[in-house]
Amino acid sequence: MKTILPVIAVLILCLTLSTAFVADTTTNDGYSIGDIAAPIDLLNVDGKRVSYADYPNARGFIVIFTCNTCPYAVASEDRINALDAEFKPKGYPVIAINPNDPALQPADTYELMQKKAAEKKFSFPYLYDKTNTVYAQYGATKTPHVYILQKEKTGDLTVAYIGAIDDNVRDADNVNERFAANAVNELLAGKEVSVKETRAIGCSVKQAK
Repeated sequence: MKTILPVIAVLILCLTLSTAFVADTTTNDGYSIGDIAAPIDLLNVDGKRVSYADYPNARGFIVIFTCNTCPYAVASEDRINALDAEFKPKGYPVIAINPNDPALQPADTYELMQKKAAEKKFSFPYLYDKTNTVYAQYGATKTPHVYILQKEKTGDLTVAYIGAIDDNVRDADNVNERFAANAVNELLAGKEVSVKETRAIGCSVKQAK
């Protein structure tokens, strides 16, 4: 029995690691792959309002729900800046949205969002979801939570990828699969995204039930 228990423990660990980024199939209202994303009109940290229509030449967007406080989100900040630097010139800019209610998470106020954006030199809009509706429309449940939108010939934005930035949210130096970057590169190459959904790993969105 003593020799069996360690073997079982290893098998459970392997199973956990192998499924950590498998698409989350739990019931969640929000967008699915192929859905058309609605327009947004949200306040940026620079005091201006931002919408997708402000980017007429964009080929799509990397929409990331993130925040000031979650350790997973903080660990992703440099990666988000890097995604914007890599893909904005190619037509896929990052749009970051804070879904947390500052009444429940006081460190996620608009003023502290402004401070965070300045300290980290965010190159992308960091938007305040004051009405707490956009995150629910998307179905975002974690910070960070990524939605890649592809612009169709009709002008509609369809959801092409949902999930994690990569396969190591805690440690940027040990990433093996860049899920979001891979998806955008496939879209840029005119291909179908091969991995359309992964499990977003992070802190839960802080909203009143």
